[in-house]
Amino acid sequence: MSDTMEKRACEAAVYMIETGATVRAVARHLGISKSTVHKDLTQRLKQYNYALYLQVREILEVNKRERHIRGGMATKRKYEQQH
Repeated sequence: MSDTMEKRACEAAVYMIETGATVRAVARHLGISKSTVHKDLTQRLKQYNYALYLQVREILEVNKRERHIRGGMATKRKYEQQH
C-alpha cells in the first residue's frame, strides 16, 4: 500500500476523531468518496495505526447506533419545510 493511502487514512481518522464527523462528512471534507473513506477507516487504518483505528471504531459505532435517529430527523425537517 502506498504512502499516500496511509497519509489519507490517518488524515481522515484525525478529522473524524477531532470533529466526531460521520463518514459522509469526512468524505465531503477530504473530497473523496464515502466508500474510500469507509475502507480507509475500517481496513487500512488497522494496519497503519492501530491506536487511531480503535478511536475511530468507537465513533463509527456511535454513528451506527444513531443513524436511524438522524434519518428520522432529516425526514421530519423535509416535511416541515414543504408545509
